Amino acid sequence: MSTRDAFHPIVKTALQKDGWTITDDPYHLDLGFTDFYIDLGAEKLIAATKNNQKIAVEVKSFLGASTVSEFHMAVG
Repeated sequence: MSTRDAFHPIVKTALQKDGWTITDDPYHLDLGFTDFYIDLGAEKLIAATKNNQKIAVEVKSFLGASTVSEFHMAVG
């Protein structure tokens, strides 16, 4: 797993304030041939339909001198 992005706590708090429940921090995704770790997993109960919405959130910031280089590091 990599280190957390500088904005990780801010994004987590914003999701919680919007009514999302953080279910995984980080969210582990096993594809069989490799493991992925996404920054946050969250779900939100929709009362009107009683269905659960789920999201996975990857947090990235571009704070380095070169935004192109930072983008390349984030995406690969």
